Amino acid sequence: MTYRKDDGIGTVYLVGAGPGDPDLITVKGLKLLRRADVVLFDRLASDELLNEARPDAELIDVGKTPYRASISQDEINALLVEKAQAGLTVVRLKGGDPFVFGRGGEEALACYAAGVRFEVVPGVSSAIAAPAYAGIPVTHRHMSTGFTVFTGHEDPNKDETSVDYEALARVGTLVLMMGLGKLAKISERLQAAGLAPETPAVCIEWASTDQQRVIEGTLATIAALVSEAGFESPATTVIGAVAALPQQGLRWFKDHEIEICS
Repeated sequence: MTYRKDDGIGTVYLVGAGPGDPDLITVKGLKLLRRADVVLFDRLASDELLNEARPDAELIDVGKTPYRASISQDEINALLVEKAQAGLTVVRLKGGDPFVFGRGGEEALACYAAGVRFEVVPGVSSAIAAPAYAGIPVTHRHMSTGFTVFTGHEDPNKDETSVDYEALARVGTLVLMMGLGKLAKISERLQAAGLAPETPAVCIEWASTDQQRVIEGTLATIAALVSEAGFESPATTVIGAVAALPQQGLRWFKDHEIEICS
């Protein structure tokens, strides 16, 4: 599709805001946020970032809270198209990276179908940042030469899970996103697929923020520990040998900002 710059149609920017710390947004993302006419943001967007928007910018909360009624993805897509077709510069501010379980692909396709220009501005994904803020490198020579990111929150309209737990049990580091409510079941499936119950596991809540908490356990115990501590979304779980590295001196985030539960 060919776009004309003088067609009176605005542009949609799908901007990754990073894992939580407002300083982790990219320079380009911040520049676009500051000049946007309209900002559609989710619940992970910090007040500090939203304060960077122009005073006259329209701020629209389209946040999704797990297991609670919220604006639908179709409604968000329609809003993006509507605002851009009115000739406005639109920023869709998304936690983490727009294309890592952020539904950015769906929003980009909706723009394309409507003839609306769009641009993707990658962000720091919590799939990598959350482990890093807990002192966990997702790869580590001689310990983990690769990592797999998967979600515990699949499309509810699917007939069955598309996650291959047998394959996951054979790879290195596992990073689970949006899987807090199903952590016990996922742990059981991984153990049934052959992953050892004593495999180190760590769960990070509100990574990179002053609300961050970290729980260290094993594949067999992590779900119970998380439940006992009352963890809530957003949370990222890391499973694999590298999850034991924080205890070996890699925990670097300020101690008073981390609660370690055993």
